[in-house]
Amino acid sequence: MANNIPHSQVSTGNELVGYRITRSLGVVRGITVRSRSVIGNIGAALQTLVGGNISIYAELCEKSREDAFDLMLQHAAALGANAVVAMRYDANEIAEGVTEVLAYGTAVQVEPAA
Repeated sequence: MANNIPHSQVSTGNELVGYRITRSLGVVRGITVRSRSVIGNIGAALQTLVGGNISIYAELCEKSREDAFDLMLQHAAALGANAVVAMRYDANEIAEGVTEVLAYGTAVQVEPAA
């Protein structure tokens, strides 16, 4: 399913600056579930020895957020939205080494403010 909502049409606020909300279409979400690979865990363990940013985990987290965000936008577009407001992320460990990442918000239709 294609997404036609540009990232600039997503806000963590309850409005989109320069636009007027004309219709609220309800809550939309995108969820992804990821696990760490054995090789990734070994690489991350080696990175912890030197300290600093654990890039292997950072990349996994960023990819998970990106996938959840894109799925949320697809859900919103399927409802006829052209924007999402009140967007948030949530993450929970659901099993040892398995994490869900959720992106959610309110799908809306907007038009440029007069």
